[in-house]
Amino acid sequence: MEQKAKTARQRAREEITEEILAAARARLTSHGPGELSLRAVARDVGMVSSAVYRYFSSRDDLLTALLIEGYDALGEAVELADRSVEDRTDIHQRWLAACRAIRTWSIEHPGDYALLYGSPVPGYAAPQDTVGPATRVVIVLISIAGDAHRAGAASPLPPSAAPAEAGSTVAAAMEFVEAHDDLKGPLDPEIAVRTLMAWTTIFGTVSFELFGHLVGSVSDYDAYFDQVATRLGSDLGII
Repeated sequence: MEQKAKTARQRAREEITEEILAAARARLTSHGPGELSLRAVARDVGMVSSAVYRYFSSRDDLLTALLIEGYDALGEAVELADRSVEDRTDIHQRWLAACRAIRTWSIEHPGDYALLYGSPVPGYAAPQDTVGPATRVVIVLISIAGDAHRAGAASPLPPSAAPAEAGSTVAAAMEFVEAHDDLKGPLDPEIAVRTLMAWTTIFGTVSFELFGHLVGSVSDYDAYFDQVATRLGSDLGII
């Protein structure tokens, strides 16, 4: 009986926590990360602010929970998109599926995207807990590129303007790849550089679309994004 009561309390706490997070996500969309406060979220869920503090000790605690949830949701969407390609040797489709999943999720969750990749929130520094979830997307992109080159399914890389600099500029990324259990074996520094360039360009393109910077320049956002993703894949030798 005591165990059942404890389980019921846990379930109730999880439900209220999710209600608070949902209200906070709605505020991210309507007001932006910089305007997020526990007092405002408490009003939205019909709670006194002191009650919300039993679930999140501060605004920063709430922001961290939202970041982890957002990064995990985006990472899961991209991982599922990659896994949905049944022919694992079809690197072209795996790459496009992953890239498109980034854009689709971001368009569907503009408030979450603004928190993850928009302007930093004044006075907030993301803790180490956010690093793992934040790397899920780039792990997928590195895995696809690495799979192609290790299997000999990639074309020779186009000449680099600064090949000697590749290893030194991405030394931290190389250490991360070598230490990560989900990534198979070492990665050529030039592939690492180009994958990181692709990663940042993809998110830059999504940010320009979401924040209105492509207005007047691009008439078909779907086609333009696919062109960007395809060219980035070509630069990696996998398309």
